[in-house]
Amino acid sequence: MRTKLCLLYGGKSAEHQVSLQTAKAVIGALDLNKFDIYPIYITTEGNWIEGNQLTAPVDQVSELQFASDGQSSAVAHSLISKKYDVIFPLLHGPNGEDGTVQGLLEVMNLPYVGNGVLASSAGMDKVIMKNIFAQANLPQVNYVWLTRKVWMEDKEAAYEKAEKELGYPCFVKPANLGSSVGISKCTNREELAAAYEEAFQFDRKIIVEEGVTARELEVGLLGNDDPKCSVIGEIVPKKTFYDYKAKYEDGNTALIIPAEIPEDVQTNMKKMAVTAFQALDCSGLVRADFFLNEKGELLINEVNTMPGFTPFSMFPLLWKHAGVEYPLLIEKLIELAKERYEEKQQLKYTF
Repeated sequence: MRTKLCLLYGGKSAEHQVSLQTAKAVIGALDLNKFDIYPIYITTEGNWIEGNQLTAPVDQVSELQFASDGQSSAVAHSLISKKYDVIFPLLHGPNGEDGTVQGLLEVMNLPYVGNGVLASSAGMDKVIMKNIFAQANLPQVNYVWLTRKVWMEDKEAAYEKAEKELGYPCFVKPANLGSSVGISKCTNREELAAAYEEAFQFDRKIIVEEGVTARELEVGLLGNDDPKCSVIGEIVPKKTFYDYKAKYEDGNTALIIPAEIPEDVQTNMKKMAVTAFQALDCSGLVRADFFLNEKGELLINEVNTMPGFTPFSMFPLLWKHAGVEYPLLIEKLIELAKERYEEKQQLKYTF
């Protein structure tokens, strides 16, 4: 029985181009004997455009913007009529990975790949995520956060707050964004002020984290209530930190898989990753990122509820080294989506 699979990609987000790369990779990996693939392209203005069934992979990322030749008015009807068996949101960042699209699919009672509304929204907002980690007693770096309004009212106090509580170096990040967009490393007041200006272009809320000297480790999680962990990988940026260009453009980063760390550190990290996954009530997939500092202490940095998902991204590579090749990984995620959907159908809505 062929599965009618709808791919959502693009999105009204600074990570629009990343999503197109992901969609191209997934389409190229899917077995067309098992899946009928239907594209829905979301423009940078937020328009949803439904296309015809894809019968072959696309050659260029830019072609995905034209693969959807239908009309946006037809999208809602197709979703409501359950034309598709499963929805796969290949969306990164706000308006796609943050619970908004997941909420729409929940209201329409459609099965979809990945995390639900709560996990997606909490995982996107770094401040909320870190607050939940603290409640779960997961060790992490010190941080402060503030809104644009607070910064505009008293910039001097906003800078002093970070300097007094964290010191230098520190990292300034938009609270709701991924792919290292808008992130800056700061070693003095001048850089801190410029970093605030940069981060507030992408979000009304920012987070400032204490800089630590540490190794950067990542692990993939796959599952619903009982997630399994991949092997652990290490990121070794050749630059001062793992920014957007290092991830997607210049390849200026070494990925070491598996990471060369002691067995007890591996065990502890996987245990912490599962704790974080369950604390956020995640489902489907998550990449959990950690620091291993000079004292040998593990600190959780963040989780990503829709991590980079090309065959060369860390999450698929971690699972490849665990014996799960990219096409099979996609199929497992689709099965997990069906499993979670069927579980939800058992709930009672009347009494």
